[in-house]
Amino acid sequence: MASAGVGVPDLNGAAAAGTMRPMEASANPWSLGISVVVPVFNEEGSVGELARRLVAVLEAMGTTWEVVFVDDGSRDRTVEILRQVNLQEPRVKLVRFRRNFGQTAALAAGFDFAAGEIVVTMDGDLQNDPADIPRLVAKIGEGFDLVNGWRVKRQDTFLTRRLPSMIANSLISFITGVKLHDYGCTLKAFRHEVAKHVSLYGELHRFIPAIASGMGVEVAEIPVNHHPRTTGKSKYGLFRTVKVLLDLITVKFLLSYSTRPIHIFGLIGLMSAAVGAVIGGWLSYQRLFQRVPLSNRPILFLAVLLVIVGVQFVTMGLLAELQTRIYHESKKRPTYMVRETLGL
Repeated sequence: MASAGVGVPDLNGAAAAGTMRPMEASANPWSLGISVVVPVFNEEGSVGELARRLVAVLEAMGTTWEVVFVDDGSRDRTVEILRQVNLQEPRVKLVRFRRNFGQTAALAAGFDFAAGEIVVTMDGDLQNDPADIPRLVAKIGEGFDLVNGWRVKRQDTFLTRRLPSMIANSLISFITGVKLHDYGCTLKAFRHEVAKHVSLYGELHRFIPAIASGMGVEVAEIPVNHHPRTTGKSKYGLFRTVKVLLDLITVKFLLSYSTRPIHIFGLIGLMSAAVGAVIGGWLSYQRLFQRVPLSNRPILFLAVLLVIVGVQFVTMGLLAELQTRIYHESKKRPTYMVRETLGL
């Protein structure tokens, strides 16, 4: 079945299709036991082998399962290979975007299409190890809602990948209050209800545990394997650090003020107006009682400016409150557009 170029591993060697035991079926409110979501972009050298490994691991777990590959606008043979894999194993499914929307949108699509009680996410470059999935699922079984992978022995370059990641992880943990060693690890496991209610857009996929913490979920972290990249090339660079810092500001706002923006805009506005009023009051005292001229004093303009800025910030907070209400009461729009699906 393999075509010229990158071959498609034979999936027929995996065990026969697993069926859920009656007790499991009655206890499971969702249609499947496990859904594995894999965003891919130009990964023709790895998706076939990854699919083979995933099938072997999931079959050995003895529950019902599916693998949802989300193609983020690949321009190589990634889609062609996944089509062939789907013909051999229909439980390996495909969601194909019309263009490249980014990893966050790909994960959001995977969450939308996933039908498993537990949703596992992982990268498509073979650096994450499918053999870690049973351990993630077992940790969910201990009562946690989200389990994050920790690449203890990360197989990436230190200066351009590991060092910026260490700094970012420390900063994110400090700002958000959710202490994790490895926010950048895509290998995670979620309860279905958590995955379905995490709203993702922009590039917020790095902050999923912090965003989910706003729902009151129980988050755990376990060490996972990490392998060197053997095919393709990394889609990330040093510029990602700048994006992380900017996104961190967004996440902090979403966690603390997304439903009460007047608290931050109003606070800034009141502080600005108060400082302006104090300066203005002092200048008025000098003018009325000490006969000090104000025409040539720039501080007068500063006082007026602070009061005006304060009023503007309070007004901005009120407008943000209106937008927040509209946002929460309206239907959310997806951050992606699907070209086609297979097996869904």
